[in-house]
Amino acid sequence: MAEKKKKNELEEKLVYKTKFIWKESKTKEKKDIFRFSEDYKKFVGEVKTEREFVKKAKEMAEKAGFIPIEKAKGKPGERIYIINRNKSMALVILGKKDIVEGANLVVSHIDAPRIDLKPHPLYEDKETYLALLKTHYYGGIKKYQWVNIPLALHGTVYLKNGKTVDIVIGEDENDPILILPDLLPHLARKVQGDRKAFNTIEGEEMNLLIGSMPVEKLEEGETIKLNILKLLNEKYGIVEEDLISADLEIVPAHKPRDVGLDKGLIAAYGQDDRVCSYTNLRAILDTKNPAKTAIALLMDKEEIGSDTNTGSKSMFIEYLYTEILALTHETFTPRELYRAMTNTQVLSADVDAVMDPSFKQVHEPLNAARISHGIVVTKYTGSGGKYSSNDAHAEFIGKIMKLFDENGVYWQPGELGKVDEGGGGTIAKFMAERNMDVVDCGPGLLSMHSPMEIASKADVWSAYLAYHVFFQKNQ
Repeated sequence: MAEKKKKNELEEKLVYKTKFIWKESKTKEKKDIFRFSEDYKKFVGEVKTEREFVKKAKEMAEKAGFIPIEKAKGKPGERIYIINRNKSMALVILGKKDIVEGANLVVSHIDAPRIDLKPHPLYEDKETYLALLKTHYYGGIKKYQWVNIPLALHGTVYLKNGKTVDIVIGEDENDPILILPDLLPHLARKVQGDRKAFNTIEGEEMNLLIGSMPVEKLEEGETIKLNILKLLNEKYGIVEEDLISADLEIVPAHKPRDVGLDKGLIAAYGQDDRVCSYTNLRAILDTKNPAKTAIALLMDKEEIGSDTNTGSKSMFIEYLYTEILALTHETFTPRELYRAMTNTQVLSADVDAVMDPSFKQVHEPLNAARISHGIVVTKYTGSGGKYSSNDAHAEFIGKIMKLFDENGVYWQPGELGKVDEGGGGTIAKFMAERNMDVVDCGPGLLSMHSPMEIASKADVWSAYLAYHVFFQKNQ
């Protein structure tokens, strides 16, 4: 008996074990988890594009006392926000310490894999009597997952008269939906039978059904296409040329749903990476008077490499730090700007893959994350021999692990599959390029990049706690 006790004590001291949250958490915490998840489901069901995220985040921020950076005075505790082209955003709480000593920054992305429209999308197929839209998919998707499911059109159109109109078609139960038709199995054997899974549907075959009825009393020309343009013009004032410059996105029309009889999981579109962006947003809204300046960055274009002036490769981050320094210093030099960034510590809030019960062979079990075991701390991403990754330093990861342990945050280590299986990148490497200490840290998902991704409610809650503790208590 004494020997067994000694062994248990030795194991407790020396052996690392993850914790299954549903077994570890008490009744009150479970209630908090389910309550928070209902708020999250409502948000992610309404917000399906970058523009919609920024608009909603601005509303929530202003209710929580955040003001535009132009109105800020630069005093500790002040809550400010700055929006970049309606597609990315920063929320900042000025700390008691000078930002030159560093900030606590959580960066997440608000774009998600989807289907975009081509600049000249609308056409009529005269042989089939249908009007369709030409598309160009965005990000890494399995194209076959997007056919024959209800789809909605979200976006912004800039009209010739200088006005902009926001469009949402397919979300209300009384709206029509759009759909990408697939070939029936009876006729698919030769055309699709020998294709590999990723090419079962080709990009140029993703033509979206948008209409089937002609303009009344017109018998010649593209009358079905003209009828669609007539309907768009009557409701939104759009003419065909306006579609060339429009930001129009095709997303799943379904709402978030609980998964399983116990309702412990959430299925929803866009959880990569809006599960992190929502918890990041909520965490900073709930942060009060931090010692170090707290920054929540909500960025665009991660799914296609973080390019453009709304992605994490852009100078928006340097611009943000310059604005904060201008608010809090009478004068400052480039040296102080670079010191502020060098001293900043970052959580790259992005999702990881949990072990899939049906495809365990793509994971290495000792280093694979499990669902409902907490936020995943990922030392490195990339592919193969750690190419195109951030590889976080021992000192910083150790500090974050200690911070989480001391504040009751459930976490686990993880990596994105076997070494030679595939891989993927995150925003982390672009923050590291600015000489910031950074580690990837987010919930694990099943069915990532599909129209219906799956997350554990317990892991969503763990992400919120992790980011909030980091903002509030990381010194």
